[in-house]
Amino acid sequence: MSGSKSSDASFAHAASQAPEQHSNGGAHPLGLTVHSLPEAGDAVAGSQRTRHGRLKMLGVLLICAAPVVASYFTYYVIRPEGRRVYGELVNPQRPMPDLVGTALDGKQMPLASLKGQWLLVSVAGGDCNEPCQKHLYLQRQLRETLGREKDRVEWIWLVNDAALPPPLLAPALQQATVLRLPPEGVAAWLSPAEGHALPDHLYVVDPMGNWMMRFPAAMDSSGAAKAKRDLDRLLRASSSWDEAGRPAKP
Repeated sequence: MSGSKSSDASFAHAASQAPEQHSNGGAHPLGLTVHSLPEAGDAVAGSQRTRHGRLKMLGVLLICAAPVVASYFTYYVIRPEGRRVYGELVNPQRPMPDLVGTALDGKQMPLASLKGQWLLVSVAGGDCNEPCQKHLYLQRQLRETLGREKDRVEWIWLVNDAALPPPLLAPALQQATVLRLPPEGVAAWLSPAEGHALPDHLYVVDPMGNWMMRFPAAMDSSGAAKAKRDLDRLLRASSSWDEAGRPAKP
C-alpha cells in the first residue's frame, strides 16, 4: 500500500503548485480560472432601480395627461342639473386619419397638420350649393361669436369631390381652411346621423385630432345659439391645457 500513499502525496503536492506556464506564456490547459459572481444585494438593488424608473416615467405621463382627462371628465360626466348638450357626442371618439389633401392653392397638405386647434368642420362638394354656403356662413358666425376665444377655433371646409369652388366664395373663405380630400377617406372618419348625409352636419374635432361631436342637421339660428353654448363649454373645460394657436414644433 506504500505505492498508494505515495500517489496520494504526489497529487497533494501537485494541487498545491501554481499551473505550469507554457513557453508562449499561457497557462496549462488544466489550469482553471474562477470568475467572481455579482453579489445578490447588487442584483436586487439594480432591479429596484429599474422598477422605480418605470414608476417615475408612468407618473410623468399621468401628470401630462391629467389636465386633458380632467377637462373631458368635467364635460362628459360632471354635468350640473339642467345642462343639455345640443350636439351629439361621439362615443368612442374617432382619431384623425393619416390623409393628405390639397389646399386651394394646389399645395399638398397633411390632414394631421390641422391638429393643435379646435376644429369646426363642414363637408361638401366643391360646387357648394345653398346648404353648403349656409354652413360656411354658420361656421364663420359661430367662430366670431366666441369673442376672445375665437382664435382657439378654426373653421374647416373639407371638399370631397373634384369640383372647384365658385370664385364668388373666395372673399368669404379668406379666414377658412379649405382642404380637398378623397371622399372615401372623409367617410371613414366622419359619419352623419342615420337618414342623413355628410354635408348635412357640422362636426367638432378636438385639438388632439379626435372627432368628438356632431351638430344636428338643418341647423337654424336657434340651433346655432345652442351650438355656441356647447362650444363655450368645451373651450372652458379645456382652458387649462389648450391655448390659441398651434404648439410650436421643437
